[in-house]
Amino acid sequence: MTNKHQKFKMDQTLQRLGISRDNQGGSCGTQFFASGASIGSHSPVDGELIANLTKVSEGDYDKILHQARKASAEFRLLPAPKRGEIIRQLGLKLRQYKDDLGKLVSYEVGKSLQEGWGEVQEMIDICDFAVGLSRQLHGYTMHSERVGHRMYEQYHPLGIVGIISAFNFPVAVWSWNAALALVCGNVTIWKPSEKAPLCALACQNIMAEVLKENQLSEGVCNLVIGGAEIGEKIVNQPEIPLVSFTGSTAVGRQVASKVAARFGRSILELGGNNAIIITENADLDMAIIGAVFGAVGTAGQRCTSTRRLIIHHSIYAQVKEKLVEAYRQLKIGNPLEHQNHMGPLIDVQAVKQYEDAIAQCKNQGGHFIVEGGVLVGEEYKSKCYVKPCIAEVENSYPIVQHETFAPILYLIKYKDMEEAIALQNNVPQGLSSAIMTQNLREAELFLSSAGSDCGIANVNIGTSGAEIGGAFGGEKETGGGRESGSDAWKYYMRRQTTTINYTKDLPLAQGIKFDI
Repeated sequence: MTNKHQKFKMDQTLQRLGISRDNQGGSCGTQFFASGASIGSHSPVDGELIANLTKVSEGDYDKILHQARKASAEFRLLPAPKRGEIIRQLGLKLRQYKDDLGKLVSYEVGKSLQEGWGEVQEMIDICDFAVGLSRQLHGYTMHSERVGHRMYEQYHPLGIVGIISAFNFPVAVWSWNAALALVCGNVTIWKPSEKAPLCALACQNIMAEVLKENQLSEGVCNLVIGGAEIGEKIVNQPEIPLVSFTGSTAVGRQVASKVAARFGRSILELGGNNAIIITENADLDMAIIGAVFGAVGTAGQRCTSTRRLIIHHSIYAQVKEKLVEAYRQLKIGNPLEHQNHMGPLIDVQAVKQYEDAIAQCKNQGGHFIVEGGVLVGEEYKSKCYVKPCIAEVENSYPIVQHETFAPILYLIKYKDMEEAIALQNNVPQGLSSAIMTQNLREAELFLSSAGSDCGIANVNIGTSGAEIGGAFGGEKETGGGRESGSDAWKYYMRRQTTTINYTKDLPLAQGIKFDI
């Protein structure tokens, strides 16, 4: 596809998503406005400017917060099944816009078109989940110790939920939070990554259609495109009781402390340093597919990307040979072209971090069996394309303990399962993990309390990707938060214990007597 033809087709995609060459980066409900500085969104695919946006100023933010506050007072009174209907309609809109939104995701952040469409499908799936949830926001009924008393628990909306998302999943992470937050009766303020503002604007346009068609108050879903100063305002805002943050562990640590200092809640989805254990009982064909996709999918820029392979010594040489052969077949290039397996990194800063990590690995003793490097040529003119690489290392190397958002895969040898699990767990992060084995005892040990210490543990699938039905999140420096499925909805509501006395007496708990 020529650049000219690609640009023409992308112009059509942007037009269908309601995006012009100059856009407003703030909105409350269906009204868009911003008065801050101008920023441009450049594609890592070809380095081209996609569109300009005007960022929100602090004054714009205050206006949006006021609208969210006003909308919250009304929206929380809408019955939960009615809120579910709004999300059902959002899911239908996303089906309608899936092709275009997936293409924009691919072009703005550089992930493969299949992954772009897959991300929109995740949005559709969480909408379907949330619709069902709207009739299942259950509390518990307990037996009171006092005669003539009924005791139960119920859940209420929190109010305003702040969402701060990262570039690598520019639409799905918003939907995980927004679908649940809205069904639970909250309104949202979303600050997307400045590296993917157009994806956020497209989502806001789609949501605005739903709000308008249902004559809902402005401020139910709000967008604020801006820098760290806007993120700080969300984090420090007492009127935002919950902040969901996706990003680096370093920034997440600051978010957690600041939100906690004002007695707010935070959902933290931070770094991952994910490993696959490949045992001598593994199906190696399956293991290779899982490892390669996990390592090079989204150019290694997923929090669930496979960083480490922990391989039994008896099959180490065989696995290494298969990996080298698989990497020879990888095609790197324009992610909108179906034959390519991997697109670019998000920007030249990410490329610099990739190069630094390779240098550190070599200095610390790592041996590369598949060399890395930056690709050059007209096809790679954005200077964001790199070679996926593989290094033999020790788990203790400082660079191996660190999460590098790039397609660098580390190979580590082990002798027995206890050692493999210890290696798997011996990193600061605790997001996703996997074991490849056909041995039941190995699988069950890995899943036991003596096994993986991660929030996600898989058997015979890789570390990368997760279904929305399960709660998503990790332990240790991954932050401990949970989003998406299972009972993650409880994070978005406040819990209330209620006791009703339907007698003419007032007995006290624990049999206490207080006569006057």
